[in-house]
Amino acid sequence: MEENNKFSKRLKRYANLGSSAGIMALKFAGSKFLKNSKNLETANQITEMLGELKGPVMKIAQLVSTVPDLLPQEYTQALAQLQSNAPPMGWNFVRRRMNNELGFNWQKNFNHFEKEPFAAASLGQVHKANIDKDESVVCKLQYPDMASIVEADISQLKLIFSIYKKIDSSIDTTNILTEISNRVREELDYKREIKNLKLYGNLFKKNAQINVPKVYDRLSTNKLISMKCLDGKKLLSYKNEKHEIRKLIAINMFHAWYLPFYKCAIIHGDPHLGNYSVASNHSINLLDFGCIRIFNPKFVKGVIDLYHAILNEDQELAVHAYETWGFENISKELIDILNIWAKFLYSPLLENKVRKMQDTNSTAYGAEAASKVHKELKRIGGVKPPQEFVFMDRAAIGLGSVFLHLDAEINWYKLFNDLINGFDMNKVKTFQKEQLNIVKLRNIH
Repeated sequence: MEENNKFSKRLKRYANLGSSAGIMALKFAGSKFLKNSKNLETANQITEMLGELKGPVMKIAQLVSTVPDLLPQEYTQALAQLQSNAPPMGWNFVRRRMNNELGFNWQKNFNHFEKEPFAAASLGQVHKANIDKDESVVCKLQYPDMASIVEADISQLKLIFSIYKKIDSSIDTTNILTEISNRVREELDYKREIKNLKLYGNLFKKNAQINVPKVYDRLSTNKLISMKCLDGKKLLSYKNEKHEIRKLIAINMFHAWYLPFYKCAIIHGDPHLGNYSVASNHSINLLDFGCIRIFNPKFVKGVIDLYHAILNEDQELAVHAYETWGFENISKELIDILNIWAKFLYSPLLENKVRKMQDTNSTAYGAEAASKVHKELKRIGGVKPPQEFVFMDRAAIGLGSVFLHLDAEINWYKLFNDLINGFDMNKVKTFQKEQLNIVKLRNIH
């Protein structure tokens, strides 16, 4: 009976997703190519559809909204609301869900529990509350039946990728699908997310510029995470602040994402605007830990090797780096094509001088590079990106858009080289093992 119910939920999801996806595609195309005068109305309609669907589909829209100039302004503003203002569960629904997680008398654990959600996102929503001596907490409550919804979305993604494969041979999406599927399924496991949260808490416990919330284990379950409330403002509210403040926030963001990567071979794979805030002292509040990617340290070594290969025009080292990452059938022609994208990503790190993330401060250069890579890959028969590459690339692009928003002038070369100076793969491997053992987190490479 339970299995039949799950199957019915998947069928409903397929129907909703199929029809909505078609409508969204048409409307996006109309606005992009016809310069539709009803952009705002259309954007709000799409936002509403995506919010109702929730799940991985909504996550794609979140990512799109972080990239400046990619969509009309009306779309960017509307889609950005998905990061904190998706249509929530009603109070009666929330109350029943909390009964399931903490028992019938769950409200006795709180001095106060806000009925209206503070934020609503793709897999769950967040309520503010008070405990003990009026200590402020947030309770992240997963939506019901998300396992069925996620599996339905993954099936739809398989279909989309299979269609893509028939019309475009530039990228083999096999490993991309596997990686996305694995990470999204992991996000359903709030016990794992709690371990991720504690891992980051340990990594940044002596860093005053990065804030990780404390977890309340007694008020947390497989579908509920209760943690300390960290006050802060959205990053976009700082776009017009004086340069020194924007510069400080950019440096703190850089460290928040890349210190764990180069010191412990882990990265936050989802840097969209709803997953962090900026505290009053301009330190970074990390708020969501569902999408944490654990790497084999040799992959991190490959990232550094490729940087040096491009910096020094070392073809042999570039081949070694790509092979370390897991690229197959490496040829000089493929290397030259992949390096177009690599040079775009690494470009701010190649010059020892103060500069903006991009000289143009626009996505035009990135779009031009991506288009060229796509065309060339299609010409040579395509490429199969390795699994580990997917979320590293996603994090790099997402953070790049953050730095574009902040428009700060920084010596990115020095910032990066200070971080990787003295990198030792074996030391990273040992440190990673120690840190994962402390929080009892299983290592998945």
